[in-house]
Amino acid sequence: MSQIKPPPAATDAQLPQQFQISLLIRTVLLSFYTALVVPLPFLAQITAAPVPSWALWASIAAGAILLYGSLSERVDVSETGIQVTYPSWIRWLLRRGWALSWSQIEALKPRSTGQGGLVYYFLTPEADRAYLLPMRVAGFAQLVRLVEAKTGIDTRDVRPLSQPWMYFILLGLTLLLGAVDLWTIGTALSQSP
Repeated sequence: MSQIKPPPAATDAQLPQQFQISLLIRTVLLSFYTALVVPLPFLAQITAAPVPSWALWASIAAGAILLYGSLSERVDVSETGIQVTYPSWIRWLLRRGWALSWSQIEALKPRSTGQGGLVYYFLTPEADRAYLLPMRVAGFAQLVRLVEAKTGIDTRDVRPLSQPWMYFILLGLTLLLGAVDLWTIGTALSQSP
């Protein structure tokens, strides 16, 4: 658990600030989704699958909207606290987000993930509630500095969950999958009656 130290006198950052999920992460995940599902309607058509291709296209569109909505999470940091929220057009369907005042935050507790990484949770006086520190936002280091400045919690050991190079590797694999998709779609279209 991160230890609390006396809060610094002031931070040089202008508040309020807003942090969104990194453009690299959003691009990679949306591209990966597209590469995975776009060939399905073409393959369904050529194999005479019982699911009509229009139903697959509708499902793909709905999935893309949900994925884009979930990747629209944003973190708002102000003089009074921190808030995680989603745009109003998708908020009714996804998690509602959360908000904490700086005085509510007692500590940051690390938890290991199933893949061996570390995530951090804000702990509050409510023993049954913990709030996940958003770790995939652009400007994560600045966000952590603001948390430290406003709460006095030592955040020296807090690092992002995934490094950018991991997403570049996934992007490369996605582009390779996309090339295979183009070949698959071209083959399917050339064989269709």
